[in-house]
Amino acid sequence: MLNTKGLELDSQLYGILQRELGRQRYKLEMIASENFVSEAILACGASVFTNKYAEGYPDRRYYGGCEYADELEILTQSRARKLFGAEHANVQPHCGSSANMAAYFSVLKPGDTILGMDLAHGGHLTHGAQVSFSGRLFNCRFYGVRQDTELIDYDQVFELSESLKPKIIVAGASSYPRIIDFSLFREAADRCGALLMVDMAHFAGLVAAGLHPSPIPYAEIVTTTTHKTLRGPRGGMILCRKKFAKAIDDQIFPGVQGGPLMHIIAAKALALGEALEPDFIDYQRQVLKNTKRLAVRLADAGFRLVSGGTDTHLLLVDLRGTGLTGQAAQTALDLAGITANKNAVPFEKERFSVASGLRLGTAALTSRGLLEADMDEVSDFIIDALRHTDDDGRLKKIGQRVEEFTLRFPLYPNLLI
Repeated sequence: MLNTKGLELDSQLYGILQRELGRQRYKLEMIASENFVSEAILACGASVFTNKYAEGYPDRRYYGGCEYADELEILTQSRARKLFGAEHANVQPHCGSSANMAAYFSVLKPGDTILGMDLAHGGHLTHGAQVSFSGRLFNCRFYGVRQDTELIDYDQVFELSESLKPKIIVAGASSYPRIIDFSLFREAADRCGALLMVDMAHFAGLVAAGLHPSPIPYAEIVTTTTHKTLRGPRGGMILCRKKFAKAIDDQIFPGVQGGPLMHIIAAKALALGEALEPDFIDYQRQVLKNTKRLAVRLADAGFRLVSGGTDTHLLLVDLRGTGLTGQAAQTALDLAGITANKNAVPFEKERFSVASGLRLGTAALTSRGLLEADMDEVSDFIIDALRHTDDDGRLKKIGQRVEEFTLRFPLYPNLLI
């Protein structure tokens, strides 16, 4: 690792970093959008490419000294195309939101109509929420899930697409626990003359492993983050058909970003390389096994799961009827050493800042090596905490048990900070 002597002299900052490392090591990370990268990926993110400005694209840079930045970006692009079978890859987006912004700007004008998934039903802010740039710049309309099954209402998708004639239909979600049928979205788009964009940020790792249908054959544009189930650094990526390559590239730079973060692109290259290895498929299979085991245990304990279960790395607990809000559950679990997030559930009436649901994911725990039997213990911690949210003493004791449990799954044992 790098020499940290200078950092150690900044005791205030050093202490913050140490405390964050301790939090990650000794708590159970169950936020569905988080994961743990390999130590090698951490090192890439702290590499000498941190020092390099590389505005533009390979062989089309605005600064000198970019010959190795070009090599790096070309390598990362090629790995992305190979992993997902895409015609073109832009690996420069700093995050999923900027990837979505560039994708919209490449094919839409302000005021054009977007049909996306309702945020309250599992969609993402950038799929048209009024508080997002997407909702402010475009005419955003929404489909959701059926009230009886809590599965995507594909009939509604067809009805709205035919009546609204959107320029683009967005598929993908941030808290939808089931497999999405991209063929139906493609059919809806074709019927109304729309483009199809898929945001696969949450399930990209499952797609890479062949355990979730790929949107690549169906969508003109696919966006993703490189963290979450893909288990890379925090960043974004856009995959598209060659027809849209120039427009996409132009909207990333100079459209919405300046210089790419070459050190993060180095980390993306390694993450994509790791995802091309056979053991990545084994990892993703275990993620699915762990999530299903967690779902069964929570359901058996009397907790209601949105849609009745899960097909992916996440599940959504509906707390209505338990006397708990999502915020109360999140707070209690945190005191018990479990990090999760409150989340809206379909057709609820609570404010998003309070929410009636709890979103749980297993990707990070699986990266630490937990198997199904270990998820039984994790389930017991969660159930105990949710049944005693008003007993701080008991929650702290659960936290002590959680800390002892985490010692069986060391995290970054060689990391200096």
